[in-house]
Amino acid sequence: MYDCIIVGAGPAGGTAAYHLAKQGRSVLVLEKESLPRYKPCGGGVSPAIAQWFDFDFSPAISGKVDSLRFTWKLDDPVEAKMDIKEPFWMVRREIFDHFLIQQAQNKGAELRDNTEVTGIEFKSDHWQVNTKNGPLTGRYLIAADGAKGPMAKWLGFKDRKRRLGGALEAEVSTQLENQNTAHFEFGLVKNGYIWNFPKADGYSIGIATFIGGEPQDFKKILDEYAQSFKIDVKTSKQYDHPICLWDGNQKLHTQNAILAGEAACVVDPITAEGIRPSIFSALLASTAINDALSGNLNALEQYTEAIHEQWGSDMAWAQKIAGAFYRFPKVGYKVGFKRPSGTQLMGKILCGELRYGDVAGRALKRLIPGFGG
Repeated sequence: MYDCIIVGAGPAGGTAAYHLAKQGRSVLVLEKESLPRYKPCGGGVSPAIAQWFDFDFSPAISGKVDSLRFTWKLDDPVEAKMDIKEPFWMVRREIFDHFLIQQAQNKGAELRDNTEVTGIEFKSDHWQVNTKNGPLTGRYLIAADGAKGPMAKWLGFKDRKRRLGGALEAEVSTQLENQNTAHFEFGLVKNGYIWNFPKADGYSIGIATFIGGEPQDFKKILDEYAQSFKIDVKTSKQYDHPICLWDGNQKLHTQNAILAGEAACVVDPITAEGIRPSIFSALLASTAINDALSGNLNALEQYTEAIHEQWGSDMAWAQKIAGAFYRFPKVGYKVGFKRPSGTQLMGKILCGELRYGDVAGRALKRLIPGFGG
């Protein structure tokens, strides 16, 4: 009988496993793929996550970015060096996720990869987790199996709010012209943006959309954008996947179980940043499970409340800004990124030095004439 079984070995699963194992709890991480495994993701990580760990992430960082470049329909560029304490990290998920799990294993957590969960059953005071290799038992469960995972549904979260965005990505191995600049393109894609993030040995290029609308030919748009960098993405493998965006407060706990990471819909509704919020949710999840194991009967409910207070309150501002920006993107580009202050503020938000609540009043006044709050 494990103290906690964690389903999913992404950033949320690895973080929760690390912190629970560090507290001396018996932890099992189940992952359906074999690690290390490729995961489509832009791979931008806020350096602010370092404060939540006591080890050095350097082996898992592919590069660092200290400049941002924005364009509107491949034109009207804005480029600026960010006024930040620590550059924005670029990671490859197969390396980053596996590194995090290895740190958890060093603390005593157990990993069983290539082990798909086929169902779960609650047995009076613990969970039985069924896998293709047989059943396992744990007093508590953390569902960290991502946007497409079945755990939330199996745990009874059938009617939760899920606002799905979409992404299409391509990894390109090529000689980099500028390794320390992240590119963002607005205007070519409706209700979203295109990114081009440098890694040590190439680019990660992708499209993310946040608000529903008419179908778009993502592959054609991505190809057009990549050609502006003299890159042919048609020869690269392309991956599409859903994004579970934050869509307001909702219950994230049930009987001896909690949702963490993208299973908890914690993705930023403006930038689609998912790694830092997933790690933050898992940090709070590990505290809640540890407290529950120590006898706190309200610990899981307090987890839901903590996410709402410490993450959801800021995401409410993010949703308001996103709603205004993506409905009037040309205006948003002009008043947001064409101003030097706008670029600097975005850099600080990406790096975790500012919250949306710190800039929302100003941003909304510029985006919505007459906005008074």
